[in-house]
Amino acid sequence: MSKVENLASIIDRFGPHLHDEPIGGWSAERKIDKMVPTHCPYCGMQCGMNLLVEKNNVVGVEPRYDFPVNEGRLCPKGVTAYLQTHHPDRLEYPLIKRNGNFERASWDEALDLIVEKFKGLQEKYGKDAIAVYSGSSLTTEKTYLVGKFARLGLQTRYIDYNGRLCMASAAGGNNKAFGIDRAANPWSDIPHAEVLIIAGANCAETFPILNGFLWKQRDNGGVWIVIDPRETPTARQGDLHLQLKPGTDVAVANGILNVLINEHLIDQAFIDNRTNDWEAAKAAALNYPPDVASEISGVPAEKIIQAARLYGRAKTGMIMHARGIEHHSNGTENVLSYINIALATGKIGSEGRGYGTITGQGNGQGGREHGQKADQLPGYRSMLNPEHRKYIAEVWGIDESELPQPGVSAVELFNKMREGEIKGLLSICSNMMVSLPDTNQVRKSLEGLEFNVCIDFFLSESARYADVVLPGTTWSEDEGTTTSGEGRVIKINKAIDPPGEARQDWRTLQEIARRMGRGKYFQFESPREIFDELRVASKGGKADYFGITYEKIDKQDGVFWPCPTEESTGTPRLFEERFAHDDGKAKFHAIEYKGAAELPDEEYPLIFTSGRIVHQYLSGNQTRRIGFLVQQCPEPFVEIHPETAMKYKINDGERVKVISRRGEGIFPALVVKTIRPDTIFIPYHWGEELAANQITNAALDPTSKIPEFKACAARLEKVHTRELPILGEVRKGTSQNEVQRGK
Repeated sequence: MSKVENLASIIDRFGPHLHDEPIGGWSAERKIDKMVPTHCPYCGMQCGMNLLVEKNNVVGVEPRYDFPVNEGRLCPKGVTAYLQTHHPDRLEYPLIKRNGNFERASWDEALDLIVEKFKGLQEKYGKDAIAVYSGSSLTTEKTYLVGKFARLGLQTRYIDYNGRLCMASAAGGNNKAFGIDRAANPWSDIPHAEVLIIAGANCAETFPILNGFLWKQRDNGGVWIVIDPRETPTARQGDLHLQLKPGTDVAVANGILNVLINEHLIDQAFIDNRTNDWEAAKAAALNYPPDVASEISGVPAEKIIQAARLYGRAKTGMIMHARGIEHHSNGTENVLSYINIALATGKIGSEGRGYGTITGQGNGQGGREHGQKADQLPGYRSMLNPEHRKYIAEVWGIDESELPQPGVSAVELFNKMREGEIKGLLSICSNMMVSLPDTNQVRKSLEGLEFNVCIDFFLSESARYADVVLPGTTWSEDEGTTTSGEGRVIKINKAIDPPGEARQDWRTLQEIARRMGRGKYFQFESPREIFDELRVASKGGKADYFGITYEKIDKQDGVFWPCPTEESTGTPRLFEERFAHDDGKAKFHAIEYKGAAELPDEEYPLIFTSGRIVHQYLSGNQTRRIGFLVQQCPEPFVEIHPETAMKYKINDGERVKVISRRGEGIFPALVVKTIRPDTIFIPYHWGEELAANQITNAALDPTSKIPEFKACAARLEKVHTRELPILGEVRKGTSQNEVQRGK
């Protein structure tokens, strides 16, 4: 059992501390040894950049003008990403926790302890006593290896990843409707759409470089329809904003489809020739005339009608969405309800006519395709399909019976830790104490483990609970591939060697497997060798990478999968001729409005929702250490409408307690007219007492198993200033915790 015994001491030693300068400080006299082309480590745009290297140090970054996605643009996070490589908080040697304190250890000492504990737990409780939890910011080579490591190295069924918290509902909806999970169109199609529907996506902050394509669409005379509970920077740029109650997307989408049907704005020929199950979806939509949809969602009926007419009358149009519609207990149904609109109008399968999911994590697409999901094998194969199991077993050189059965989703995995079924954990590239819902329960899960191992390059809020921490590498210290939000497989290139004793993650996993007696399955000498096996493992699967090579990626500025043969150049646009179901047709789904798992009541009268801001990334483990980014937004805040603020007698800037049935936190009030009076919003990038996920509901979507981050019942209470000091000055070298608490 590993607890955080002395949080102040851990923060003082391991941060977060603020860092603003490259190693050696700023200098105009630098002699750059080389400029390494690569891609940003953050969101699913995967913007091209060049890292500037001097004496094995990354000392700067330049945007790449030759990469067709960003064309010389970078967001604030991308511009400063290189500062994490030589950050003073970097872990450069293994740590073992003794008597509550982390102490330096040798690699042999740390690895021997890991193997001793893992073997002991498995001998006592069975193979499934150990779980693996990983992330989608890993390269695809690493995600493939993590899945293989869990199932062959540790021989456990319990593996899942933080992508379960990201695009799982999109994946569920895409597979149900199209038979495959990938954006239907490349980003370059966006400027050719007359109308864009942007649902639950604040591109301006969370996907800033995507705005370049949106502005080109606007320059071409295009129109934006933005569907979001908040008037985000994206919504403010739009032509029409449907400001719905969180969790009511099905009502709005069905209302739009209702108008399309009644005003004969559907494409009956497309429906007849290329889809199935239209009549059931049509019957469901007819139950939601605009006035009914308005009553449920809070969106004026005339705006629903206007949105339907704009999209329906346009010759071309695209629908894009992100976590705003997916982070719900009915997230998959939300996705399907918007897909129904695209299919009913035939706006899919050609230039400027399509559908896509905006990917939050850098390798959110590639990270879920090759075997680190609880129920998936490489190539998007199913762990329940005997033929799929047999194929992967042959690739791995084992009998099919040796493959474990499917495990459980992320939230369920941590529930099993708390219940005592899972005794040990190996996590990599994940900060679950910030990213998972209901973090008070997550804490209990981690504290209840008998042995906990973390691989990371910073000591995150989650790593504080580990018994052993192994130093990993940043994206600049290794090579491999990622798959962007548009389905483009791109190449990350190594710029420098890892600092100190830090090791590349794929080497560490292989060494643990070798010491566990499973080394014959893990003899890769490079990421390229891992990728070559991945190509074979994915061959014939839905996510077919077989025809992709490192050389082809470089030559083409990336390759869109599926790319089934070495002669193929890839597939930038899906569904031009057929969908991925066996009959080649897409499927409509009849969707009825259900609402959130937890609705407001007298005790908790407000709807709480969460999301991202431009200056932070996911759990903040990387970005909360960069001084420039922290200075732009030093702490989280709670957005409150003026009417709500007046009701609770809250002034702008005052500390407010936000309370749900699961937990509470204290945040400064940001009184704005850009949010609904019945809704409050907090960004989720912080941990400990500033974690928004203390409040969120862990209710799961039955298909995707994604948690309901975006809607739960909450209330507000005023706080006396003595309960929490006001925000102090951000100082160089000051720990993030000190900055947030005004010390």
